[in-house]
Amino acid sequence: MTVKNENQIVLPDELISNKIYLIRNKKVMLDRDLADLYGVLTGNLNKAVKRNIKRFPGDFMFRLTKEEFDNLIFQFGTSSWGGTRRLPYAFTEQGVAMLSGILNSDRAINVNIQIMRIFTKIREMLTDNLSLKLEIEEIKKKIKNQDKNIELVFSYLDELIEKQENPKPRKQIGFKTKAN
Repeated sequence: MTVKNENQIVLPDELISNKIYLIRNKKVMLDRDLADLYGVLTGNLNKAVKRNIKRFPGDFMFRLTKEEFDNLIFQFGTSSWGGTRRLPYAFTEQGVAMLSGILNSDRAINVNIQIMRIFTKIREMLTDNLSLKLEIEEIKKKIKNQDKNIELVFSYLDELIEKQENPKPRKQIGFKTKAN
């Protein structure tokens, strides 16, 4: 479902975020999905990339291996890719940003902006989760320290109770009278 808003194409965020995969421990988007979002043929997208290949080093774009591609298809149950002749390219966030420099249609520019915002949201969510985990760990440490402190308090209380129950005879001090 595409919504047009004053010459801007707005796609649902879920549509885009569902096309971001974790491959080789990197968040990536596949050439086919990007071409679909941009409204171009996958072959035309890849031709534009090949004409500007210097803009796409290995950390911006890489081709999936057969195993990675088969695993990706397996995750979705059935192949929605049909009969692909070549393994797809995967674009990292930086690679998607670089695509904005070689695709100049209004749709591609607007969709690219939206994709960048979603990548940013995902990064913020991961950062928020990390800070939340750190806070939880800090609370755990405090609780462990409090447990130790409570044990110490109870051991002191036990010592005080023992001293009250078994008082040691105290030597009297002071002046002695002849009656003593």
